[in-house]
Amino acid sequence: MASQSLISTINGYENYIEKNGIDEQVINAYVDACSVAINGEKDIEYGLQLTKRAKDIIECFCKDKTGGTIWDLEKYAFANKTEYELINWFYDILLIEAQNKVVDSFFRYIEKKREPKERFYMPRRKQFIKIGLIEALQGMIDDKYDILCISLPPGTGKTTIEKFFHSAVIGWYSNGYNLFYSHSGDITRMYYDGVYDIVTNADEYTWGEVFPGLEVTSTNAKLEQFNVGKYKPFQSVQCTSVGSKNAGKVRANKFLLVDDMIGGIEEALNPTYLDKLWDKYAVDARQRKIPDEDGNPCKEIHIATRWSVRDVIGRIIQAYEGNKRVKVISVPDVDPVTGESNFDFEFGGYTVKDFEDIQLLMDEISYRCLYKQDPIEREGLLFPDDKIRRYLNLPHGEPEIITAQCDTKGKGTDYFVLPVLQKHGEDYYCIDCVCDNTADYEEQYRNAAGVLVNNKVQECEFERNAGGDRVAMEVNKRVESVGWICNITDTPTETNKEARIFQCSNWILQHVIFKDQSLYKPNEPYGVMMSLLKQYSVSGKKQLDDVPDVFSNFALRMTQGNRTAKVEAAINPFRRY
Repeated sequence: MASQSLISTINGYENYIEKNGIDEQVINAYVDACSVAINGEKDIEYGLQLTKRAKDIIECFCKDKTGGTIWDLEKYAFANKTEYELINWFYDILLIEAQNKVVDSFFRYIEKKREPKERFYMPRRKQFIKIGLIEALQGMIDDKYDILCISLPPGTGKTTIEKFFHSAVIGWYSNGYNLFYSHSGDITRMYYDGVYDIVTNADEYTWGEVFPGLEVTSTNAKLEQFNVGKYKPFQSVQCTSVGSKNAGKVRANKFLLVDDMIGGIEEALNPTYLDKLWDKYAVDARQRKIPDEDGNPCKEIHIATRWSVRDVIGRIIQAYEGNKRVKVISVPDVDPVTGESNFDFEFGGYTVKDFEDIQLLMDEISYRCLYKQDPIEREGLLFPDDKIRRYLNLPHGEPEIITAQCDTKGKGTDYFVLPVLQKHGEDYYCIDCVCDNTADYEEQYRNAAGVLVNNKVQECEFERNAGGDRVAMEVNKRVESVGWICNITDTPTETNKEARIFQCSNWILQHVIFKDQSLYKPNEPYGVMMSLLKQYSVSGKKQLDDVPDVFSNFALRMTQGNRTAKVEAAINPFRRY
């Protein structure tokens, strides 16, 4: 407990600041007092209150004198190869906090030697704090959480921050042992090399200053293990991959770190594989956890791209729903409220334009998983990619008929969908489409009329529900206005939509042939249509069903015959001729 003398001294500093403002003298005194509280009187709680206050007054003084932050001053000092006592005092405080399990300060301190533009943490710090990542990691150290799940877009630093955190953990808990677990040996190797570099590369990192007297005592690069401090039955850092035959050879009593157990979309598409992967985690990885020397349970951190709702993180979230000791950090590319990038770092990162460019070259499903943290329910897919028929070239000869089907847009996120199909024998080749969710009615009419005329469509059925008959009439007017005749009809749908889609799915897979993926771009109407078709499942979750719905109605029309009424334009009695 802090002495009354120290407390009185601090009160005196605060009185001085109130009367005279902040100056270098009181800053220096505050820094010394922080050291006394923690290193001298061993009052960690009170000492960390003082270090927080000391950082605040340094930042205030820096702002007053320079107009910028201490980080701005540090960048200026590096650029001009000069030193400032103010920066040294700030790092004195960071060192004290880093040695006393303050995550943010450790991340800042260990890169103090590096050029600002070469640093990992500081250019990303603002965003990491904003999304709650640093608070969550601190919560793991402070025993606020037992399990932490982190989902961020690729290239935003989630695995690197895990390396930084791991290097801190082995210093703070040098008697403990930790296990890193991933889907690939390549990943585990890069992770091992990264943590080892932080701990041993004194030219780049100041890990040795945070933990003086603590050093690597044994290494086994082949097994991807190394130990710091005294001998213990298992290593400080251990890395292993899914399927490794090392049962009994690795254990974790402080942290089990699980990183991207799914290697890609092909694995995520396979429900059997997802079940096996869960078993690997629950039966293999998790069983390697043991209590620490004080009987405290081993904690878990999961970092992953959310490919599927049935992945490990998804099942953990479901299993621990409502448990406040399980923390989930899931952040998309763009803030849905502000429209700003969540990962536009000071140096590098991604702007909104960067994300838009990435999305141009990706299918909708993969982008949603990788960059939106919006996993798709792939179990129960009615139109899986490997079952969809594709064509590169249309059959020779004239089609028997060119037909179309339209599902008009309702409210909200519904899509206006109108595929155009050529009949050749028993098959229907989908050659073009309208697929968008614009709320502009005139644009809907224009797009629909355009695709009917351009493809010389002979007949088209509109769903009558939700004003579809009105849309059909408006589209017909625009088709006839350019001299094309298309038999446009409308019909009501009465059967249950989900049941109808399920009933017709097999016929669609057998008789409808879609363009090869090389013939369209993901962001084009055809690409959007295919994405919405492929992601539809029988999960029971609310989902966009407009595309499978329009094809199910098409299937019924082709198998049950004409169910429609002809659309005829009424004569306007007030029109002048």
